[in-house]
Amino acid sequence: MVSPGYPLLVNLAVLSPKPTGISVYACQVVPHLQPLNPLLLSAQPWPGFAHHPISSHMTPLQGIKGHGRRLLWTEFQLARLYGRYRSRLIFSPVPEIPLGWGCRSVAMIHDLIPLRFPQRRSALTGYFRHVLPWVIRQAEHLVCNSQATAEEVMAYFRVPARKITPIPLAYDASQFYPRPENDRRGHYFLYVGRPDPHKNLERVIRAFALGPEDTELWIVGGHDRRYTPALQALGEHLQVGERLRFLDYVPQEDLPRLYGQALALVFPSLWEGFGLPVLESMACGTPVITSQVSALPEAAGSAALLVNPYGVEEIAEAMATIAQGGSFVQQLREAGLAQAQKFSWQATGQATAQVLQRFL
Repeated sequence: MVSPGYPLLVNLAVLSPKPTGISVYACQVVPHLQPLNPLLLSAQPWPGFAHHPISSHMTPLQGIKGHGRRLLWTEFQLARLYGRYRSRLIFSPVPEIPLGWGCRSVAMIHDLIPLRFPQRRSALTGYFRHVLPWVIRQAEHLVCNSQATAEEVMAYFRVPARKITPIPLAYDASQFYPRPENDRRGHYFLYVGRPDPHKNLERVIRAFALGPEDTELWIVGGHDRRYTPALQALGEHLQVGERLRFLDYVPQEDLPRLYGQALALVFPSLWEGFGLPVLESMACGTPVITSQVSALPEAAGSAALLVNPYGVEEIAEAMATIAQGGSFVQQLREAGLAQAQKFSWQATGQATAQVLQRFL
């Protein structure tokens, strides 16, 4: 029996049941691809879409094993599915495509952090060094999540601008919005994200130790045995351990409450491809302290306190300013709400569909 033809395959092997940035992006963009009648390759079916089931053991939750399984599946099984369904294009929300099989692809590059902050014996650093250049050469087109990421890819890999389309990310306005209960704010600063070194949590904790003693710092994003114990030990050494809270992974539906009742989001990352927590926090009416580097000023605009991420005292001063409250903090909240409204998943999804349509 001949399989029906699907010109567009959407590779969703990376989707995780505990979604972070990449999974959130993919889940929000896919609904806007429906006019292209794609075939979704995913572990779970999607209502209203044609679906081909694949393994659920190829996600970041399985760590390096999941990454390895996904690369093998991409290289061999995905290439076969491309032929089986007589496809003309693969869209991948991560920079992973079949290489050497003649499959036409469009891939998303979220950042070059594994190259900017390389780690010894890191499979991801090795992939970005040795495989990503082939992905970039063979892809028909690349999508990046910010102008900063697009410029970094162009500079690092000497990619012509015509091969890249920057399309900013967004936030879910049905989840992230100001709520009445947020008027009763807690006395905690909030960080949301992984504890990787480039996230700059060591300096955040040092800055917190210099700040007001009647506040707490909540770190949300899951325990990582490589980094979390050292961060906890640092807090104890600086005598703020009792005011530090390390929370595990928080589901998307619970994040709005955490954002909305925080004094501020503290997100002075050393580098980001975009910075979803910045938009999500602003959309909840919460002030943001973030970095003046990478794509973070694109997300934050002039509605946040932008700091030098290497300046511990500068971060501490920003936190003290927020803790004092007053009219300036209210201005930040209002400016953040206005800034967040400039972004929508509908715009992101439609722009992505337009790029894909060009290559079908």
